[in-house]
Amino acid sequence: MVRVVVVDDEPMVCAHLRTILGSAADIEVVGQAYDGAAGVDAVVRCRPDVVLMDLRMPRMDGLTAIERISELADPPVVVVLTTFDADQYVLRALRAGAAGFLVKSTPPEDLIGLVQVAAEGNTVLSPVAARRLIAASTDSLPARDRARKLVASLTEREVEVLTGVGEGLSNAQIAARLYLSEATIKGYVSRMLDKLGCVNRTQAGLIAHDAGVVGS
Repeated sequence: MVRVVVVDDEPMVCAHLRTILGSAADIEVVGQAYDGAAGVDAVVRCRPDVVLMDLRMPRMDGLTAIERISELADPPVVVVLTTFDADQYVLRALRAGAAGFLVKSTPPEDLIGLVQVAAEGNTVLSPVAARRLIAASTDSLPARDRARKLVASLTEREVEVLTGVGEGLSNAQIAARLYLSEATIKGYVSRMLDKLGCVNRTQAGLIAHDAGVVGS
């Protein structure tokens, strides 16, 4: 059972998401909150697997809440809820530790599947969306320089794995491409994340795009 907390300052949005997700046999909405501070409290109290987090909220915004949640021991997967997928707040949230984002207009059947994907530790972010976000970034030059220095610390094989992550591939897909076992790729991903200082695959994928490892 995937445990979910929904955080949005519009009660109607929370109710809508609770209804949609509650229709899935393997998803349970265990809490909801209407601002970032209450969202952090709900995460601590309910210990969810996935958090759906709005960004623009009173008291504490979603970006600050994501940073607080990322500092918790064994934090849940956080997926940003947004109205516009090229919103610069989304890119900042991904760099702060969010695993991906969902546009609020996402069809109900897709929403359920994407929450399940997030719970399994996969990125909820298409390569096209990543490129569009980074292209719109106002701080792309310093991000590019930093990313290239980080990638320079990787081995050739780790860069190949990073490329796959940046393209949105699963471990199984990367393994098939590189003719290695899925367990071996999992080990490479773990070491790569440590070297890059990333908390999840999404952050590593953004570094791949920033460094130009993944083409535009």
